[in-house]
Amino acid sequence: MTAAHTAVRAAVHANGVVSGTESFGADDAPLVLLVGGPTMLSWPDALCERLAAGGRRVVRYDLRDSGASTTVDPQAPGYTLRDLAADAAALTAALAGALGGGGRPAHLAGIGVGGMVAQVAALDHPEAFCALTLVGTRAVAPGPPDDDLPDHDPATMSRLFARPAPDWSSRTAVAEFAAAGAEILGNDPGTARATAARIWDRTPGTAPPVQLANQLGLVFATLDCAPRWRERLPGIRVPTLVVHGRRDPFFPLGNGEALAREIPGARLLVLPEAATAIPDAAVGEVTGAMLALGPG
Repeated sequence: MTAAHTAVRAAVHANGVVSGTESFGADDAPLVLLVGGPTMLSWPDALCERLAAGGRRVVRYDLRDSGASTTVDPQAPGYTLRDLAADAAALTAALAGALGGGGRPAHLAGIGVGGMVAQVAALDHPEAFCALTLVGTRAVAPGPPDDDLPDHDPATMSRLFARPAPDWSSRTAVAEFAAAGAEILGNDPGTARATAARIWDRTPGTAPPVQLANQLGLVFATLDCAPRWRERLPGIRVPTLVVHGRRDPFFPLGNGEALAREIPGARLLVLPEAATAIPDAAVGEVTGAMLALGPG
């Protein structure tokens, strides 16, 4: 990180929970709020720094039961997807209020499962957001998709979930498990290894359910995601960018294409060499497209 854009960490109380955050850029700049997928480290440092250099205040945060945010019991979450969406709106208000910014809306961006949170937040709390970016996600909850949406690639999923679990008490083992998984998915193993080690360092304990919530986002396997929201997507009225990797085997490209069709005026940015993560080579292109949505 450059000295000008060193991340500032803070715990922010909003909507009855604590959200672990990191901020980049000037405090009085237009806000871009990055929803973790599920941890904030799903968003590359370089992307945060470039957005900040483009005149934005960038705040990435951990979802509940991950990172530095409130963690209770990832196997039995006492909250719903709509609660996570309300967290995003409340966090936006808290960040603006801390600077005397009143109700200034934010550009909201979500990646993976964080993209589901972002869609529901934009629909349930339209006053809180002025732009929307959705990366590598889909318009239906975890589980079987709608008939017109492509499901996870079965061969990839078979390889991914057939692996034995690592020793969750070993930072090295967890990092190597993540690197091997990245290779199966088509992501960069070195980047995944380094990110998993950082996530391990920030995870409150080595209990497997907590590690699974942080490393794999498996809290979403038991999270209440009702009611459906896909049919409401035409109600999104803010500038929207949909970013999707052409090689994504987890949420194949047809999911991003559907989002771009169903959200009025949305732009689809397809990353030809990307899978589920934003590769280093695409950070500049994604950042440019996000900045083009407007200052907030």
